[in-house]
Amino acid sequence: MNIILLGPPGAGKGTQARRLVEKRAMVQLSTGDMLRNARASGSPMGRRVAEVMDRGELVTDEIVIGLIEEKLESGAPGGFIFDGFPRTLAQADALEALLASKGKRLGAAIEMKVDDDALVERITGRFTCGDCGEVYHDKTRPTAKPGVCDVCGGTDMKRRADDNEESLRQRLMEYYKKTSPLLGYYHAKGLLAEIDGLAAPDTVEAEIASVLSEGPGGS
Repeated sequence: MNIILLGPPGAGKGTQARRLVEKRAMVQLSTGDMLRNARASGSPMGRRVAEVMDRGELVTDEIVIGLIEEKLESGAPGGFIFDGFPRTLAQADALEALLASKGKRLGAAIEMKVDDDALVERITGRFTCGDCGEVYHDKTRPTAKPGVCDVCGGTDMKRRADDNEESLRQRLMEYYKKTSPLLGYYHAKGLLAEIDGLAAPDTVEAEIASVLSEGPGGS
């Protein structure tokens, strides 16, 4: 099944996408990753991406769709995960047309819903080991020894500069403004599935697995 993962920053889309890739042989199509990889590849499409980015301009929908088309042609045993695309109704229409041209379709748009206050608490308490990347939290997962990574023993703990309440609430507002039309779009098509993004990762994984096996409407 091909799916879209929707959810605000910090809702856990990345975690669930990694699990789907590892356990179900799905392929994650992250817009940011595709653009970075294309730029580094030196391919004709990559050169187009580099030229646009070097001019400080936004990459056009046409280019992003072209990158997605290349990935679709390579195939995915378990289906594709669209992460960060579409963001607009025009992009949603373009993705639907592209999938149809390849004999594919979208199986579900999964919205990982969150409580804003709980999400802010989750993210503002988050920090990572700068040496190995292990993720911790002030309240829910502190290091056993303050300032020392449980995994590698590193002491270079980092926090994202924009993981503060004011910045997060602005990012949430931007997300809701841009995404609300998409929720209505996929709801009208019978493709929208809502799950609790703040549940335990294993619970979220199980709910996504249910959508994959039974479809957005359940059994």
